[in-house]
Amino acid sequence: MKGLRDQIPGITDTAVVAVDGLLIAADTEDAIEPNGLAALAAAGLGLARRTTTATGRGSLRRTVVYGNQGCAAVYAVGDTALMVVLGDEGLDVERLHLDSQPMLKRIGAILSEGK
Repeated sequence: MKGLRDQIPGITDTAVVAVDGLLIAADTEDAIEPNGLAALAAAGLGLARRTTTATGRGSLRRTVVYGNQGCAAVYAVGDTALMVVLGDEGLDVERLHLDSQPMLKRIGAILSEGK
């Protein structure tokens, strides 16, 4: 996750979270409480998944929430986890979507090995 943060300007924090809200790993700054971020991201992911299912839009891939000081992107990692990426106003979200794909696959593979 630190590699993704180093690779893409504008990323401020990252975390990997189980869908139940349990923090798996985090690379966050002091202002972000990782366990709270994990719980919020899991709740948001659950709502987004229900929305895509109810509207016939297929499996959820990601959600992005924009604020006036940056954004939060949440990516589904299979059915069991998610990756959260927080970014400042300078984050190129389209680049994040493209460049995060190898990381998502790697996280998914690591998590499936642990089963």
